Amino acid sequence: MRVDTALVKELAELLSANELTEIEVEDGDRKIKVKREGAPVMAYAPAPAAAPAPAAAAPAAAAEAPAAAPVDAVKSPMVGTVYLSPEPGAKPFIAPGQSVKAGDTLLIIEAMKVMNPITAPKAGKIGQILIGDAQPVEFDQPLVVIE
Repeated sequence: MRVDTALVKELAELLSANELTEIEVEDGDRKIKVKREGAPVMAYAPAPAAAPAPAAAAPAAAAEAPAAAPVDAVKSPMVGTVYLSPEPGAKPFIAPGQSVKAGDTLLIIEAMKVMNPITAPKAGKIGQILIGDAQPVEFDQPLVVIE
């Protein structure tokens, strides 16, 4: 099949001139289709002003919102499953009120069949353990609070 490059070029110019993403021409048993990916539209508009919520609805919304993560929480560096002890039935690595040194193992996150120890970034006392044993965790999810 012989391609008429002049026709293809003309069709491409029509696409651009008319802001189309696809054009197709059929002439007998010859069919030419020219497509281009649509450029993402970047529209910048000021954010709409939020309507003030009724005073009675504010406390209910606050009660439904999840508690904010403590600022000093050790966060998950990966997605996986957290384990609080080195093996099933063993003593947990940490407990609330326990003192830890920087580098002590706090828990293990299993990701892709690899056990990854999560260590204390600083010395302190375990304030809260925010996750349960064998619980799935997301990246950047708070795990443990060290006070």
